[in-house]
Amino acid sequence: MGESIAGVEIPDSTLAREATELVRDVAAPLLYDHSRRVYLFGSLRGQEQGLKFDPELLYVGAMFHDLGLTERFRRTDQRFEIDGADEARRFLHAHGVTGEPADRVWTAIALHTTPEIPLHMAPEVALVTRGVELDVLGLGYHAVSDEERAAVVLAHPRPDFKNRILAAFTEGIKDRPDTTFGNVKADVLAHFVPGFVPGDFVEVIKNSDWPE
Repeated sequence: MGESIAGVEIPDSTLAREATELVRDVAAPLLYDHSRRVYLFGSLRGQEQGLKFDPELLYVGAMFHDLGLTERFRRTDQRFEIDGADEARRFLHAHGVTGEPADRVWTAIALHTTPEIPLHMAPEVALVTRGVELDVLGLGYHAVSDEERAAVVLAHPRPDFKNRILAAFTEGIKDRPDTTFGNVKADVLAHFVPGFVPGDFVEVIKNSDWPE
């Protein structure tokens, strides 16, 4: 019998178990617990909305979505979301999941900090974002019951989570500030990295090589 939290079954396949082990090995408990909550909250939002989704694909998307913040997988030449998306696709390919399903997980991770657009895409893409938005931003907080929320947090606690996740974001992206241009993570660096100057879309247009 697999593990169940707040009425949500945790996938118990070899692929899911190995995904869990990988994230446990490379991520701090903060990110591991957060990633599991993303799966649980995303699943609960999916049930509430009557969506049909592949639990295994959603699980990999949730578990890998912040791998780009870890020391092992973070790079400095692209957005951290793409780091996690690339690793998820490699992982899925190694387990025989290729083509559109693997690309769906890649998209779910790559877009999880992009407001609104993922919510109009495949259920797994939408629900990774729903899970992240609920756990980090509190969006959809009352769309799950108090009892469900309490069960999820009991299984995967979030002590001082707001401050600790902001610190993790800062640590994971401070060496690639240019990758935050046009996305929400620029706000993190503006708050926590002295001297950070966000890119300005208007100035990029005005200073381009076009004469007019």
